Amino acid sequence: MSWRRLFAPLASAIARRHGTWRGLVRAVLARIELACGRLSGFRLRQPHKVRRAVFICLGNICRSAFAEQVAARLDMEVASAGLSTHTGAASPDSALRAARRHGYDMDAHRATDLTDFEVRPGDLFLVMEVRQARELRRRLGPRTDVEVALLGLWCTPPMPHLHDPFTLSDAYFDQCFGRVRQAVRGLQRALPQLTRHQPPAAPADPAPDARSAAAPARSGSVA
Repeated sequence: MSWRRLFAPLASAIARRHGTWRGLVRAVLARIELACGRLSGFRLRQPHKVRRAVFICLGNICRSAFAEQVAARLDMEVASAGLSTHTGAASPDSALRAARRHGYDMDAHRATDLTDFEVRPGDLFLVMEVRQARELRRRLGPRTDVEVALLGLWCTPPMPHLHDPFTLSDAYFDQCFGRVRQAVRGLQRALPQLTRHQPPAAPADPAPDARSAAAPARSGSVA
């Protein structure tokens, strides 16, 4: 049996779960950094100050674009941008097909480069990779009215590295988009204030004493 045939199942599993060998290595290194506490600066620290979720990746045509669609369907206050892209660029067909398989339509999405993006106080920037988090923090400079966090920390289990699916297989696109969707839903639960139209709260049950006081007296009972 050749080495290629021997390692074919492993290579297939890596391609499906991590996209590439590089994706696997970066995922492992990111998990080590997380375990060692080196990513503590990219955890959400002041959730009560967050007013908008801003999803960031490199091109704003795959990961962050899909995250924005998921969050928009949840009626969250949301935006997205790319660290290195051309404003107005459309998502590739592979990303559009993957989004449809997950039940979302990204046809109308157009990329926004970070240089064309208006940052607001209370923005929570959610990035896909550790190196993107560091680059974004550098670009934001000394601003203290925004935060940068890793979106994958809202996955179960936490995944600090969400590898870029661009040009990769449909199987990995589905894996990546599934993780992004899980993380966005976790984010919504952690930051309910970002949901614009909250469902009305169910009326509280009356206290036992109140129910007793409101109940009519039974006929024949002694007052």
